[in-house]
Amino acid sequence: MTTTLPHIPTLETERLVLRAPRMGDVQHWCDFTATSRAEFIGGPMIADPAKAWRAFAHVAGMWMLRGYGSFVFALRSDPETPIGMTGPWHPIDWPEQELGWTVWNADAEGKGFALEAATEARRFAYEDLGWPTAVSYIDSRNTRSIALAERMGCEVDANAKAPEAEEGEVILVFRHPAPEALQ
Repeated sequence: MTTTLPHIPTLETERLVLRAPRMGDVQHWCDFTATSRAEFIGGPMIADPAKAWRAFAHVAGMWMLRGYGSFVFALRSDPETPIGMTGPWHPIDWPEQELGWTVWNADAEGKGFALEAATEARRFAYEDLGWPTAVSYIDSRNTRSIALAERMGCEVDANAKAPEAEEGEVILVFRHPAPEALQ
């Protein structure tokens, strides 16, 4: 049997490299998902490292199944050490294509890395994938992600449908500016 693997581009910004997920990233991901910082993506997963592994495999598998997915991002000066993940995302049961992000390393927060990476991922989704629109689904308690979405020019789209929420969650749909609005 021959499997055709998708081409996963490597993107660069002034300070970052956005690249394909790798096996060497798994421990960094697991370390992140074991903390309370992973609260809004199903964590912490410390009691179940197999759940963290399956979540990471889901991320990598999106590339195979959709032809796009999340990039792991790292400093250009240290491209092997991931500090987060961002990119186009679309689980089968979600209403729209999303741009998502996580910052894995607490020391990397507050330095603009997530903004820089997510802006480049949005450019990729619009220019390379031809997306006409994108949303970011954000838990209403996730103030850091809300602030990032707003810095990216997103606004709450009250008419857009959100993915099914867990009990007690309120998921906001942040609409990204259209590609032509970013020209």
